[in-house]
Amino acid sequence: MEKIKMTTPLVEMDGDEMTRILWKMIKDNLLEPYIDLKTEYYDLGLQHRNETNDQVTIDSANATKKYKVAVKCATITPNAARMDEYDLKEMWKSPNGTIRAILDGTVFRAPIVVKGIEPCVKNWKKPITIARHAYGDVYKGTEMKIPGAGKAELVYTAEDGTQQKELIHEFDGPGIIQGMHNISKSIASFARSCFNYALDTKQDLWFATKDTISKKYDHTFKDIFQEIYDAEYDEKFKKAGIVYFYTLIDDAVARVMKSEGGYIWACKNYDGDVMSDMVSSAFGSLAMMTSVLVSPEGYYEYEAAHGTVQRHYYKHLKGEETSTNSVATIFAWSGALRKRGELDGNKELMEFADRLEKATIDTIESGSMTKDLALITTIENPNVLNSEEFIKAIAERL
Repeated sequence: MEKIKMTTPLVEMDGDEMTRILWKMIKDNLLEPYIDLKTEYYDLGLQHRNETNDQVTIDSANATKKYKVAVKCATITPNAARMDEYDLKEMWKSPNGTIRAILDGTVFRAPIVVKGIEPCVKNWKKPITIARHAYGDVYKGTEMKIPGAGKAELVYTAEDGTQQKELIHEFDGPGIIQGMHNISKSIASFARSCFNYALDTKQDLWFATKDTISKKYDHTFKDIFQEIYDAEYDEKFKKAGIVYFYTLIDDAVARVMKSEGGYIWACKNYDGDVMSDMVSSAFGSLAMMTSVLVSPEGYYEYEAAHGTVQRHYYKHLKGEETSTNSVATIFAWSGALRKRGELDGNKELMEFADRLEKATIDTIESGSMTKDLALITTIENPNVLNSEEFIKAIAERL
């Protein structure tokens, strides 16, 4: 069989632990037999990040700007225990955070819906995509413990030395305060990424904050979204037959629970953090979540929404059998290949991505799955496969 040709490479970011093992199995069994795979390879395994003083992560993000599409394996964000385990020079930052900052992207996460893995919310029929702003707010917060009575103020000093002050609180005893910020430019990037992704996927877009209480901070988010929508996207949305609307976060939560799904829900940083976990858990499993970083300039980086599956990796090193779910990693590859095909006008590559996803879903729906899904499926007597058997079962269907 003649392999499908690629004209432009994908940026390939290899990762750590069990997901690195699955990465190679996926390439060997599901991709390279069918595609003349062209990638620009970057090893983002923790050992190599340490050897290059994390320069490899920066290089991979810059390569994504050049080629526009990347696919990333899960990576370790080191803590104190990892410092010792890998003999690290320093506690390197999260690669996802570094890449996100360079690409100025927004993270879109959506569940992979499969018959037999039923959502906890009975009326959810279609995936709900969470779009999470990835800059500022509580994640860049500055905090202070107030020891006793006194006055706390918010002070802004302009470049010319003039000041603006707002009273936070007159304390009559101990308490706490927190200062947080965001940047109009970052909010505008977030808005454009959301509008572009909605047009890309032909889905309605919801955006929600608490502007009734936060009349300047949250209201600025609301205003920037509306200004950009009115100026740049109103006609495009009408033409695509999709809708953008703003609502309060509490109203959005109530609507989401009663909806069928099938839309993008844009959230500020903290709301997106919390709500993406709620949505993924209610739909079944983090191993069944796609994740794509989209920048307003049109760069795409596809990855799995979960970590490196450390526990399974240690079992694998001892020669013990593992049953690790590779679906999200397979869908990271299929998403990246489809986007590469779309940008290059390569219909064969796009169709292959569709077939790979269908083969994966059909394998599960036929009753063959990894242990994590077997524990929650409504399919009777599922056939529990180990990590490699599951990928080979997909390859047979493919």
